[in-house]
Amino acid sequence: MIEQIKLTEEEVQRRRRRSIALGLILGGLAILFFLVTIAHMGAGVANRPL
Repeated sequence: MIEQIKLTEEEVQRRRRRSIALGLILGGLAILFFLVTIAHMGAGVANRPL
């Protein structure tokens, strides 16, 4: 049988803050990559014929 580790309230809060921080960093990187891609395509990309 596998023993489960009981986390203290402080450890749970630390884990939650770390998860939120990682999520914000990943979201920021996704936005940065998107903006760099748009900038790389140039301003004329919206003025093409459909």
